[in-house]
Amino acid sequence: MARIENLIRIANTDMDGSKGIYISLTKIKGVGFMFANALCKVLGISKSSKVGEISEPMIARIEDAVGNPEKFGIPSWLFNRRNDPETGRDLHVSLTNVIVSRDEDIKIMKKIKCYKGVRHLWGLPVRGQRTKSNFRKNKGKATGVKKKKEVSSAAPPVKAAPKKEEAK
Repeated sequence: MARIENLIRIANTDMDGSKGIYISLTKIKGVGFMFANALCKVLGISKSSKVGEISEPMIARIEDAVGNPEKFGIPSWLFNRRNDPETGRDLHVSLTNVIVSRDEDIKIMKKIKCYKGVRHLWGLPVRGQRTKSNFRKNKGKATGVKKKKEVSSAAPPVKAAPKKEEAK
């Protein structure tokens, strides 16, 4: 019986050794369910096998496949950055490169002042959500209907003006 390790580190991500490899691969930033399925098929790993049972050479192959998927024959339509604006190639970014590329894309959108860039600048929702009831934030405080200030007990009560009688 093979020994199961408790904590495995694959592609700078800590994974629980008792979980399945298919689900654990999705914990890597930039790897989704479909890409994890393709990795398992290409590398010949059973999706139900545990992460702790995987050998060191297989972990190295997984890291290589996440970093360079076209070398392993994964189709380009599974990549998360197709037709990259800088290079024009289909790329698959993972780990910290996901965050960097997203931030660069947002900077470009803000610079050219396209609709999505302007929405990012103003701190409003970008993808067409309604704003009447949601997204009402003002420097960390929720804003909404303002209530009247309560009158303190020290101040004299304000009398209402007498009502005019209607003419008959």
